[in-house]
Formats: sequence, C-alpha cells, structure tokens
Amino acid sequence: MPNLFSNLRECFGFSQIIKSLLLSASIALEDMSPKFPIGVATMYMPKSILFISCLFVFIISCTPINLPKQSQQSKSKDTKEEQSVFKKSETTTKVDINKTDTDKVQYINKIDLDKNITVLFSKKDNKSFTKQFVDILEMATYNKNLDNASFEIKYFENDEELENIILKTKKEGKIFIGPLGTSNTKIAKKFCNDKIIFFAFSPDTSLANDCVYLINFFPKNELEQLFSYLNNQSKVALLYPENNYGYTVNLLIDDIVNKSNAILVNRASYKKDLSNVRDAIKELGKYELRKYELERQKKLLSSKTDNESKLRLKKLEKFKTTNDYDFTHILIADYGINLLQVAPLLPYYDIDPKVVQFISTGVIDDENFFTEPSLQGAIFPGIEKNKRMKLLKQYKEIYNENLLRISTLPYDLVGLLNYIYSRNLSFNKFTEILNNPTIKFNGVDGSFYFKQNMIERNLDILKISNGAAIKIN
Repeated sequence: MPNLFSNLRECFGFSQIIKSLLLSASIALEDMSPKFPIGVATMYMPKSILFISCLFVFIISCTPINLPKQSQQSKSKDTKEEQSVFKKSETTTKVDINKTDTDKVQYINKIDLDKNITVLFSKKDNKSFTKQFVDILEMATYNKNLDNASFEIKYFENDEELENIILKTKKEGKIFIGPLGTSNTKIAKKFCNDKIIFFAFSPDTSLANDCVYLINFFPKNELEQLFSYLNNQSKVALLYPENNYGYTVNLLIDDIVNKSNAILVNRASYKKDLSNVRDAIKELGKYELRKYELERQKKLLSSKTDNESKLRLKKLEKFKTTNDYDFTHILIADYGINLLQVAPLLPYYDIDPKVVQFISTGVIDDENFFTEPSLQGAIFPGIEKNKRMKLLKQYKEIYNENLLRISTLPYDLVGLLNYIYSRNLSFNKFTEILNNPTIKFNGVDGSFYFKQNMIERNLDILKISNGAAIKIN
C-alpha cells in the first residue's frame, strides 16, 4: 500500500487531486450540466464511497497502456482526405453531397476500388466489334488521361471458363467491363454477393439489378423522350416486326403512350422475313382494326381508378367514328436492311410521308437511312453527329476505319471511370453515385445517368433532311 500511495502522489499529486475532486463533486450535486439542454443530474454519494471510487480510477489511470497513436492519426488523415474528395465531387457533378453519420459508418467499412479493370469477351462475340471495343478503350484511356487504372482483356470459350476467370480475378471493389451477351451476363450475376460491379452490354433489361449495370441503347428511354415531344393532336399507328426488338417495342408502347399527350390508334405486325409486310401495311388503314384498338384502350383505362387514366378515358370518349382516327404519325419499329425495305412500301400503299410523319427509335440514327427518300422528314430521339464528330475523325485517323455507332458507349464509360478513379472514391461511394439518377455525366452521346441499373440519356429530337439529322426541339 505505501508503494501504491507513493506512485499515486508521483503520478497525480494525490492529496491536491482528492480535494479538488471532492469539491467538484459537491458542486455537481447542486448544478445541472450546462452541456445538455435538459441538464444531467448527479446522484449523491457518501464521501467514503467517493474516495474509494476516485482511488480506483487513479489506479487504473496509472496503468501503462500502449495506444495505437499512429493508426488513429492515419484514420484522421484518411477521413480528412475523404471529406476533401466529397467536396471535389460536389463541385464537379454539381450535386450536393452532404456528409452524414451514415457516410461515416460507410467510411469505417470502406472498400477501395480495384485499379485493375477486367474486360470480358466471349470468343463467339463479333470479332470486328471486340477489336474496335479494345481500340476505343485504348483511345479513351489516352484522351481521358486515365493513369490511375489499367485494363486486362480476358477471352472465354464457354460458361465454365467465364466463371473461372471471374473467380480468379474477383476481389472486393473489383470492376468488370462485360460480358456483351445475355447468357454470359446471367452467369456474371451469380457473383453479385462479392461486392463487385459488372458493366454489361446485354439488351435484356431484366438483368439490370444488384451488381449488374447495363449499358446499351434501350428503346424505353428513347420512346419516352420521343412521345414526350408529340402534342395532343398526335395519333400514332405502330408497325413492328415479329422479332425480339419489335416485341419489346410493342410491349412498352401502351404505358409510354398513356403517359404522353399522344394516342395510339392502331398497330400491325409482320413476320421477320417480311413475307407478309405488305398485308400488314394495308391493315393499318382498316376501320375494324382502328375501332378494335380504340375499344381495347377504353376497356384498359376503365379498369383503372387513378385520375390520369380517368382523364385519358374521357379524352378517348370523344372519338366516335373512324374518320377521327386517321393517324398523324406511324412508328416503324424496325432496323437495318429490313427498315430500308419496309419504309418505301408505306408511300407505295398511300401512306404519304408528306402527310403522315414517320417516327422511329435511335436505331435509325445511321447515315445509311438519311438519304432514303421515304424517310425524309422522319423524326427520332438522338444526339446530333457534330457532338461526336471529333471522336469520329480521331478514330478514323488512328485506326483507319469508321467508328461504329455503339462504340460511343464504352468511350463514355471510360470517362465515368476516370471521374471516379481521379477522385479516389471508394466502392461504396461509386455504387451510391450509380444508384442516384440525379447525378448526370456529360458524354459524347449527351448527358447520361443510371436509373434502376440501366443507363439512360437525355436525348434531343432529330429530323432527317437532305442526308443529315438536324435537331428540332
């Protein structure tokens, strides 16, 4: 005991501290703490118990403890750097990112982004496209000064090889670009519990969730912006092929039209080999089909109770005769060579493009369609070519071939990755940005963002005229 008291005196100046503590305790009995709005009451304690308690505290206090000072200093430094990163991000994206307690918890469990990005290609993928894909990644890396990350190209023969590649390269914070195909993307989804990200290019929107973010030109995004341009005098007929793309447009059209000012008055489909396309075009003008379509829409809307549906139903009730349903627009939901064969048949069967405006999705955004006489005056959602002209010229000069329309997608993706890596953002912050559609990025294809794990773009309305597509909105 004498040694203990000697140590206490040496450590703390024992007698003076005891007096000070007893005085402080007696004062605390009378006052509430000024640090809290409602006050904190202090319980009365006999001096003998208080003395023993204070002694116990001193004994513990004198015990040597090795504190991890360097670790705490490092965490403090990292926290300041992370706060600085958020500030830079706010300035660049013009989005107010507020620091909250949730942010601090996320930082404690921070996952760093892996700086080695793996690109996944199937050996069955189109060779010319995969080659251009690699070329555009190379060019974008140079143009964007992406020196904080690298790309590793991996080719796989089958599903088993794809799984093995993912298993060998995955780690928390890992980013994969690809796969390109739908079946391969389904394999990738198996690994969504491993805190990794896949930027896949499948057109199957049902795969867009969890760790899979889809990048493509999606018809839903394009149709929504196309129909938002049409006014309340617009009456649309749909002509679509019986293939995956045509079925997708047909499936989407009802909801999109019902949220617009336009109405859908008729639709017709044709086989993908075009064997009955002439009959389909002639059917668009039949009274029975237009009447049936009108009644179908009325029945659909009458089963709904929301105000929007009631107002639409009231609007449709005023159309009583077939003369009211001559369509003002015809939506051609086809692409490629088939579109060049279908479009001229419309004026042949008295659907005059000078009277009825032809409309389409972004699949028509190709110079091969801009000189077709029947498509002059047609409108579609997109971005003017001059926005990407610099990229087109640069690619042609370096690789001596034309840039494919779809190749702007991986180019803009590299821009997004450069934004994230240059700011040293964490995996948590990256996924937060991807899941926030209010954060938009400027690209060669206009501003883009992710909504429900799918890329969407803010598009203009373009009109084909004399070999070019000109912005009209």
